[in-house]
Amino acid sequence: MKARPRIEPRLGRIDALRFREGEEGTGQHRTFAAARWLVVGLVAIVLLLLLRQPLSNLLWPDTRAQQLRADAAQALFEGRLTSPDRKGARELYEAALALDPDRMDAREGLARVGQAALKQGRDAVVAGRYADAHRMLALAQELAVPRAQTEKLANELRAREAADSGTDELLARAAQARRDGRLEGDANAALPLYQRVLTLQPDQIQALEGREDTLADLLQSARQMLTRGELAAAAAQIHRVQAADPGHVELPDALADLARQADRRHRQAAEDLRRGRLPQALEGYRSLIAANPEDSEAERGISQLADAYAARGEKLASDFRFEEANAALREAEAIDPDAPSLAEARRHVVRARQSQQRHATSLPPAERQRRLKQLLSDAAAAEARGDLLTPPGDSAFDKVRAARAMAPGDAGVQAASMRLLPAAKRCFEDELRSNRLNRAGACLDAWQLLEGSNAVNAEARRRLAQRWIAVGYERLGAGELQSANAALNAARTMDPGASGLAEFANRVRAASAAHD
Repeated sequence: MKARPRIEPRLGRIDALRFREGEEGTGQHRTFAAARWLVVGLVAIVLLLLLRQPLSNLLWPDTRAQQLRADAAQALFEGRLTSPDRKGARELYEAALALDPDRMDAREGLARVGQAALKQGRDAVVAGRYADAHRMLALAQELAVPRAQTEKLANELRAREAADSGTDELLARAAQARRDGRLEGDANAALPLYQRVLTLQPDQIQALEGREDTLADLLQSARQMLTRGELAAAAAQIHRVQAADPGHVELPDALADLARQADRRHRQAAEDLRRGRLPQALEGYRSLIAANPEDSEAERGISQLADAYAARGEKLASDFRFEEANAALREAEAIDPDAPSLAEARRHVVRARQSQQRHATSLPPAERQRRLKQLLSDAAAAEARGDLLTPPGDSAFDKVRAARAMAPGDAGVQAASMRLLPAAKRCFEDELRSNRLNRAGACLDAWQLLEGSNAVNAEARRRLAQRWIAVGYERLGAGELQSANAALNAARTMDPGASGLAEFANRVRAASAAHD
């Protein structure tokens, strides 16, 4: 049987096209792959070029330290011992030591830098370049060169400077300046000249004795300043003596005199504050701070003064004396523009102005007179009923206050005020005795409005402030922090300079911090 020939499958036209497209796609894919690998290779080469030094430092840190030591040795050979750009021998050895603290050659290199500094210092002394000599001496000392070697160079330097500067001439100028009374204050005064000589020759007997006498003169002058009350100037002079010679034999007595005078000034300023002599208190506290900028007690006093001026502004506004009230608020602002009491005082002045305007605005003269007469009549009726402070708005005091807002200078208003004044005083004493402090404060406000500010009601305000402080301590001891704060604010409103107020405020502040 004859074998049939094998029939190979034929590719159709469409299949042939697909085959050719597959071959072309494979070629394109290979081209793109090659391109990608080329880009990756180029990026890797760039990164290696950019990072070759950091990588070498990471992989071979000793190589970097070795290079630093080599650079340091070259800088030392060239005489570049130190440099602000960190390229001096000292800085390079220190960098190498930081990379490899166990390598002794970097430490030995620093020691060689110190010895080189000594040599350059001696050369500078011989050449008369004293500034360079001082710089090299300092470098040798910083690099822990043996003290005997650095002291020898320092002595040589002082001796040469003294020989070149004319020590005898400096001493003569210093003595003449002391005779003329020019003790300190500029470079040609006695004390700076003696100190200049002693810098060059520390054991120069004439300079030591001259400085001792000059310092004694300064202390005597400072004591005279204390006698005249010039606290800040005396303190500055005593402290200059202390800086020049802390062991001066007369210094302890001068410091004791200064402390006693400062203590007296503290007491006087506090008394001025309590008695309402605010400008004098401010001057006293400022002189204390000028004498000692770290005087925290004086700083507290000045803070209390801001409160006192704000309280004065409130009182004046209550009496419708707005120009004086604003002047008091300006004083408070000059002392402490952020004082909380100042903001409250300003609001009080605004309310007082509004009250005055409600009672005295744009009324015809006849109507205003009628209203004034009615207010005084209502005040007398309330007084007859015994309604001196209550009920609000209808009390005798409220009616008189409205009348004062309308016509503060009217004779009838003044007479009504004087008639109510004894009742306001009795009211204050009764309420204070009964420990009804809020009521006592209202009576005191009425008293002050009727009579104006004076030493008598100022003393009453101090008494009330002291009572509030006592109540505040009781509340604080009972753990009633909010009530203690209220008592503190009430005491501060009554008398910002009350004795013990600052201490109580500190206790409340500490308790509040612990509570938070």
